Amino acid sequence: MASRNELIGKAEDIADQVLRRSKHVLPHVARLCLISTFLEDGIRMWFQWGEQRDYIAQTWGCGTIISTLFVLINLVGQLTGCVMVLSRLKVPVACGLLFAIIALQTVAYSILWDLKFLMRNLALSGGIILLLAESRTEGKSLFAGVPTMGQNKPKTYMQLSGRILLVLMFMTLLRFEMSFVQMAQNLIGSALIILVAVGFKTKLCALVLVLWLTVINFYYNAWWHIPSYRPMRDFLKYDFFQTFSVIGGLLLVVALGPGGVSMDEHKKDW
Repeated sequence: MASRNELIGKAEDIADQVLRRSKHVLPHVARLCLISTFLEDGIRMWFQWGEQRDYIAQTWGCGTIISTLFVLINLVGQLTGCVMVLSRLKVPVACGLLFAIIALQTVAYSILWDLKFLMRNLALSGGIILLLAESRTEGKSLFAGVPTMGQNKPKTYMQLSGRILLVLMFMTLLRFEMSFVQMAQNLIGSALIILVAVGFKTKLCALVLVLWLTVINFYYNAWWHIPSYRPMRDFLKYDFFQTFSVIGGLLLVVALGPGGVSMDEHKKDW
C-alpha cells in the first residue's frame, strides 16, 4: 500500500511539474485540439461541396436548395465558431454555434440511431461545455483582487457535466476480446474514466487518458495511410479529428481542474 501511494505521489509530482511549465501554452493547445473536428469538417464541406449536397438531397429527398443551405450552414457555422474560439471573441456565442452544428448533424446524418456516433457527439458536447466553463472563469478573473462570495455554481456544474460527457468517448473504445492485453486496457481505461467522472486525482488521470488516447488515435485512425479514393479514409479522418477534440476537452480538465463538484475539491474539507 505504501509503495503504491509513493508511486502515485511521484506521478502527481511529475504531472504538476509538466503543468507548471506548460500552463501558458496548455489552454491554447486544448482549444485548438477541441475545435479541430469542426475545423476539418468545415474545410471538408468546402472541398466536397457537391458530394455533401447530393448526399443530403438523396438521403432526405429535400431538393437542391435545402441541401445546399445545409452545407452552407455547416461550412460557415463551423469555421466562424472555430475562429471565434481561437481569437477568444464572444466564446459563449461561438459555443452556441458549435452546439447547433452538433445538433444539426446528429439529425441530418441519423446519428441518433447509431449508439457509437451518438456517444462520440455527446463527448464532443462535453468538450464544448468545458470551453464555456473556461470562458466563465476568464470573465470572473477580470477583478482578480476582489474576493468572491461562495463558489461559481454554474461553472462547477458545467465542469461536472463536461467531465461526465467526455468519458463517453472511452466507452466506444472498449473492445470485448478475450486477450490479456485488451482486457487489461479495458480495466485500466474504465478505472481512469470513472476517476475523471467523479473527480478523484482528476488532473493526473486526465493527463494519463490524454497520452493513452493520443497513442490509440494515431494507431487506429491513421487515415493518411489510406488512398484518397477509398471511403475508409474519410471515416478514419472523422474519427481521428473527433478523438482529438475529446483530447482537447481532457486538456481543459487538466488546465482548469475538476471544479467544485468533485472528490478532489471535497478532500480539502476532510
